[in-house]
Amino acid sequence: MAEVTEQPEPQGVQIDLISGDRMEGLTSMEKIRLILDGVHEGNIVILERGLSPDEESKLIEVTMSEINPDGFNGIEIETYPQIEAGSGSFLERLMGRTGEGKLTVIGPANRIQTLHKDEELISAFVTHR
Repeated sequence: MAEVTEQPEPQGVQIDLISGDRMEGLTSMEKIRLILDGVHEGNIVILERGLSPDEESKLIEVTMSEINPDGFNGIEIETYPQIEAGSGSFLERLMGRTGEGKLTVIGPANRIQTLHKDEELISAFVTHR
């Protein structure tokens, strides 16, 4: 009779890449909950289009209310625009619009450490659980 052996849990970090299309139909609180649920599980969440400034503020506010000394340590969040300020059409600049496209990386504060950030690159170090 063949012996059944259990496969070990894979070691590593889960990265959730969330498209702008998926986020588009959600309310601000649904977006925040989607992000925080992933981060609570220890995942790194990458948003294709990022959040509005108001949504980022609300994300930080909700995160602060959920910090627990015995468990959840908060988040690390880094964002950079895909379109530089000042680019775009004359009308967009005149109306004060900047590019909405931006990439946002969010992860558990105790697992992700930003090493470098500039206009073109976010470099982070991620540890295992």
